[in-house]
Amino acid sequence: MMDQRLSVITLGADDLQAMRRFYVEKFGWEPVAENKDIIFFKLNGFLLSLYGRKELAAFANVPAEGSGFRGFVLAYMVDSKQKVEELYTLFKRKGVKILKEPMAPPFGGYCFLMADMEDNIWEVSWNTFIPLDEKGNVITHNPIDHL
Repeated sequence: MMDQRLSVITLGADDLQAMRRFYVEKFGWEPVAENKDIIFFKLNGFLLSLYGRKELAAFANVPAEGSGFRGFVLAYMVDSKQKVEELYTLFKRKGVKILKEPMAPPFGGYCFLMADMEDNIWEVSWNTFIPLDEKGNVITHNPIDHL
């Protein structure tokens, strides 16, 4: 049986060095390890890695072709509507592609959506059902069966 956890998320990049610059310059993140083929960013309890899209597809033994919606959204949770607004203003000023302006979804909270330079979608969200600890880590997801 596997433990219920996540260790690494790897994004396949068409332009690895441009993606590195995006995360360093726009998000302000610093790699913890890298070489010419792969870049690792330490996040809260797991790693985000960037690897060549074609190489990642070959490693997984699947075709590299495809575009459009990739079937996932990466979420960055914050503890207030104000923090969502602050980050929206920051990323808009840095020229990050905004996909959805800040809004209150029907279930509550507040969020906006943006994309990195290769159209991986990021949601910046304050969700009243997802409590965070003092470091911004998710504690749990509160019940939603009443919605």
